[in-house]
Amino acid sequence: MNLVLMRTTPNPDRLVAVAARRCYSSRSADVIEDKISEAEIARLLDFLRQRNHLSPFEHADFSFSVDGISRALSHQLVRHRIASYSQESQRYVNYMKVDTLPFVTPPSIAAKPEALETYNKAIEQTLAAYRAMVEAGVPPEDARYIFPNAIETKLVFTMNARSLFNFFEQRCCIKAQWEIRALAMAMLKEVRKVAPNIFKNAGAPCQYASNPYCRENDPKCVMFKAMKERLYENEQTRGTEEINR
Repeated sequence: MNLVLMRTTPNPDRLVAVAARRCYSSRSADVIEDKISEAEIARLLDFLRQRNHLSPFEHADFSFSVDGISRALSHQLVRHRIASYSQESQRYVNYMKVDTLPFVTPPSIAAKPEALETYNKAIEQTLAAYRAMVEAGVPPEDARYIFPNAIETKLVFTMNARSLFNFFEQRCCIKAQWEIRALAMAMLKEVRKVAPNIFKNAGAPCQYASNPYCRENDPKCVMFKAMKERLYENEQTRGTEEINR
């Protein structure tokens, strides 16, 4: 898998903060931006996340390029509908000239020699069948129907910060399928470099520093017990702070 963060909205942290301030100020946007400090940006973005006031985050866009992923992953990725996708077309890729079909191998298969041998043979047979059909006069766009979910694909896609919050909550979860979880973790690492305040608390919600929770409320998850303990500790700390006031 090769992920690149290609483009972002300039100064995404600042833009979201200014957009949020716009809701409560009669001043012009340029004055709001001139007055707002880095400390205020950090405080305001934390406040927005805590209050679940997420519409200002829609102003910040992030465009990624990824290759070396499977169609199994891309089928999951495009279920996140508030996004824009441009994907390599199997109709126009010439698979008659490739030496081997580009594909992704799950680690669970790679770890078992007999399974890996079976898997690789099936991939080879798929390419051979595709070529035989094309040589028999079947249009490539129809012959491609035989390709497996394992076949490699490439995408450019864009999401705004609010959509990314939802994506990271679902796909950074330990219960997410391994390949899209690897993509989500790589994406989160990249966006934190350019928008550290926006994505400071993004990711699997069981890992949130404050108010952690499980989206699936699944006590059988290996992370569930630690999440509940951290939540209890946070509640105890807040209770102590209230008493001290």
